[in-house]
Formats: sequence, C-alpha cells, structure tokens
Amino acid sequence: MTAKTLKTRGLDVVSKWDDCPCGGRTLDKLIQPAILVVLAAGPLHGYRLVERISDLALSGGQVPDASGVYRYLKTMETKGLVASTWILSEAGPAKRSYQLTADGERCLRKWISTLETYRDGITALLKAARKAAALQDSAQA
Repeated sequence: MTAKTLKTRGLDVVSKWDDCPCGGRTLDKLIQPAILVVLAAGPLHGYRLVERISDLALSGGQVPDASGVYRYLKTMETKGLVASTWILSEAGPAKRSYQLTADGERCLRKWISTLETYRDGITALLKAARKAAALQDSAQA
C-alpha cells in the first residue's frame, strides 16, 4: 500500500488505503454488466467500449483496466454472451467489434434483478456502517 498524504475536506489523510477494496477500485465484478449495458446500445470495438464503460461512473470516473475488459470480453464470447467480428480498414489497423447476442440480452435482464438485490443489500450495509461509525464517534468523544 502506498502512503501518500491527501487533502480531504481540509484534513490531511494518509492514503494507505489506495490498494484496499474500501477505495472502490475492485468493482471488477461489475465489468460484465457494464459491458452488457454499453453493448445494448450497439456494436463497438474494444477501445470505444472501455471509454463508454468509464462514462458509467462505476468507480468514480476511473477508466477501467483495458486488458481486464478484453479478458472479460473473451470469456463472455466463449460463453456466448457477445460475438465479435473483425472490421478491416485501409486507413488503419483492423479492429475487433463486439455486439450482444440473444443470450447476452437475457443475461443483461438477469443482471438488472441482481443489481437491484445488490443495491438493497448495499443500502442496508451502508445504514449499518453509518450507525457503527456514529457509535465509535460517540465512544471516542
């Protein structure tokens, strides 16, 4: 873990938590539904797909790891959730374009239910975390 000092709300905070899951950088499980959401709008090549995923604000505007997105795409293609084709161009290199399959559309619909369940669980966890933090604050006062 790194030990940088940051200014946060006027306080000096040592960010030894940069690599900790509590920083929100390990939301990789949400990459699959993010890919499905983005491809639901139409086919895209990998670079544009990564850009569009970063627009979803899943991780505070951080750009997802492109190599991780490509790994997910390969896995999703093996599972039949996406299909790819090569787009040849005279002006530049060939690009692989990805699109949703019928199974990918069904998977997206299932993710909606799953994400709603996650949201409800996260809301309950957040409420409990705030209560626990308030108890700690009052015990230290």
